Amino acid sequence: WQNWNADWEANFQPEWIAGKVRVRAEFHEPDPTAEMEIIIQPRMAFGTGHHPTTSLVMETLLGVNLNDRSVIDMGCGTAILAIQAAKRGAREILAIDNDPNSVDNSIDNAQRNACSELISVVLGDATALPGNTCDVFIANINRNIILTDIATYRACINPGGMLITSGYYEQDLPMIKQAASALNLHYRSHLTRNDWCCAVF
Repeated sequence: WQNWNADWEANFQPEWIAGKVRVRAEFHEPDPTAEMEIIIQPRMAFGTGHHPTTSLVMETLLGVNLNDRSVIDMGCGTAILAIQAAKRGAREILAIDNDPNSVDNSIDNAQRNACSELISVVLGDATALPGNTCDVFIANINRNIILTDIATYRACINPGGMLITSGYYEQDLPMIKQAASALNLHYRSHLTRNDWCCAVF
């Protein structure tokens, strides 16, 4: 019997995003050449920057002005995206996940990165959204959940706000575009890597 989690932690390597953001564990030495470092304790919660969907959203966020803006991170995993938003000037972030392990891990990671006061972590799904609003809504989940819940996401986004979607393949983008367009969300741009897609509306 092997402790797979321990093996995975031992093999966790720092990940660079667009040559600017370095994602590392606590047991890695800091790198002063990074514009930003995010410390993620690599437990079983999803989101270390190694998966293309996470890195694509992180790359997209580098081009978004988050200063003094509010953010919702739907399906937050490890809260890596919420932490990045906090470090780039967002004033408040709501991070939601339906996995209790992810919620615990997100709270821990927010503390590790000194972002706890900016990030509220909630256990739940899209039913936890009504009553919350934001300037930037991030949904890095999967195609079916996004298509099911996009109207709920839309209702949270302030005028002039933005929806960043990922967790699906480039071939699914037309379906996402169609659903967004029906809600008066205008397609702005997208990035792809290994057939995965991240699109901004």
